[in-house]
This record gives sequence, structure tokens and C-alpha cells, in this order.
Amino acid sequence: MPAQSIRKPGAEGELDLAPRYMAPDYVGSGKLRGLRAIITGGDSGIGRAVAILFAREGADVAVLYLSEHEDAKLTCSKVEKEGTRSLAISGDLRDPSFCNKAVKKVAKAFGGVDILVNNAAFQLHCRRLEDLADEHLQETLQTNIAGYIHMARAVLPYMEEGGSIINTGSETGIFGSPSLIDYSTTKGAIHAFTKALATQLLPRGIRVNCIAPGPVWTPLNPADKAADDVAQFGADSDMKRPAQPEELSPAYVFLASPVTASYISGVVLPVMGGAHG
Repeated sequence: MPAQSIRKPGAEGELDLAPRYMAPDYVGSGKLRGLRAIITGGDSGIGRAVAILFAREGADVAVLYLSEHEDAKLTCSKVEKEGTRSLAISGDLRDPSFCNKAVKKVAKAFGGVDILVNNAAFQLHCRRLEDLADEHLQETLQTNIAGYIHMARAVLPYMEEGGSIINTGSETGIFGSPSLIDYSTTKGAIHAFTKALATQLLPRGIRVNCIAPGPVWTPLNPADKAADDVAQFGADSDMKRPAQPEELSPAYVFLASPVTASYISGVVLPVMGGAHG
């Protein structure tokens, strides 16, 4: 991979090697036709790839993002080229009032909400727990797990039987990472949140699942690691490389669609390029 570092929060347009997100060989078949989706962190990376495939399968897509306006604009243009409606909303998922207002805006624009993809994340490496600053810890906790809870809570009043929530976990939530103690902790919490919420919502006919990716070429790591470390990103995975976002997005379609996953809830699906990430 390119030896490169970019500024946080990380704009995809700044990457020397553009992530692949279009999945040109993926042919839609209406698996999400007429459904309305919200994707947090949908401006770039995995979120952008998921937004495009959701649209290719017939869903309207709202992209929630922090401040990467150009990335979000591009994602929405790609969604609309697939023939469905898009909506971009900028704000901070750590703020419950923003989450409530954003969901209300999407429901008004699209006429409801059928799918929530909790995907936004904050990551910052720290090699010694003693050096983990309180501000760093709170940003990780509030973004990665509190933000997911805020969004799920906000969307449920609008979600009817047949709805689907998909959370983005991580291999670090299964195996841990010595330099990502706080991030790994939140990803493990997301896995547990998925299982608990799936059980709670089962009587309401709403499915809750999680995808646990391995290394994926997105702005998240180049905005966090030193350039030399970025050049080796994904080399320790079983496939000796990171995934491209378009290699993750079909799994989100699978879990979102009642056509393919109507009997699946409470699972953490590993997409890690092998058995060990």
C-alpha cells in the first residue's frame, strides 16, 4: 500500500491509491427495492461502498457523516446514478439530539426508515495504556458505541416489522489489538450490543446483525498511522493484503435484505480474508 498519512477525520479523495467501491461485477436484482436506508459514516470507505450497492438494489440512501463534505457529495452522486434518492446530513453522532433530528429528517424525506447501518468510527493508535488521554478515550467510546446506541434508539420509532439494523464491528473486537485498546473495547461492545438488541427486537420483527471486517483500505488507517506503517497495512492478514470496500459491501446487502436474510438475526459475520483476520 502507499506509504502515506492523511489528516483526520480522513478524506477519501486525499488517498494516493483510491479505494475500490463501485463493485462493477455486482448486478443488482431488486433485493432492497422500495426500502429506505440510513448509513452512518456513509461518505467514504465501507459506508460509501454499501451506499452504492444498496442503491443498486433499489434502496433510497441517506448518508450521515461528520465533516467530509466533498466525499459525501460524491457518494450521493453515485447513489443517484444508480437510480434512487440520496440525502446527505452532516453532524456528530456523539450528540443524541443530532441523531434524533437526522433520523426525523430522513423519515420525512423518504417516508420512513427500513434499514440502519451503524458504520461511523473513530480510531487512534496508542501503544501504552498509560498514555491513553481522557479526551481520546471519550471520543472513541462516544463515537463507536454510544453513537451506535443513539442512532438505533432514534430510528426505532420509525422502523416497522421487517426492518434491519446492521452494525460494523471489527476483527479487533474478537482478537483485540495491543495498540488499539479503546477501539477494540468498543468493537467488542458493538458485537455484544448487536446480540442483546437482536434479542430485544425479535418480537417486533426487526433483525439486528453485525459485520466484523478485517483490514480494509479506507481513510481510517492512513488518517491514524505513520506512513511507513500504512505501507504494511493488511500484510499480516491471512490474504496478506487489506480488503477493498467493494469486497465488504455485498455482505451488508445480504444481511439487509429480507430476500436473503429473513431468518438471520443476532450474528456477527466475520469478513476478514481468512480465519484469523
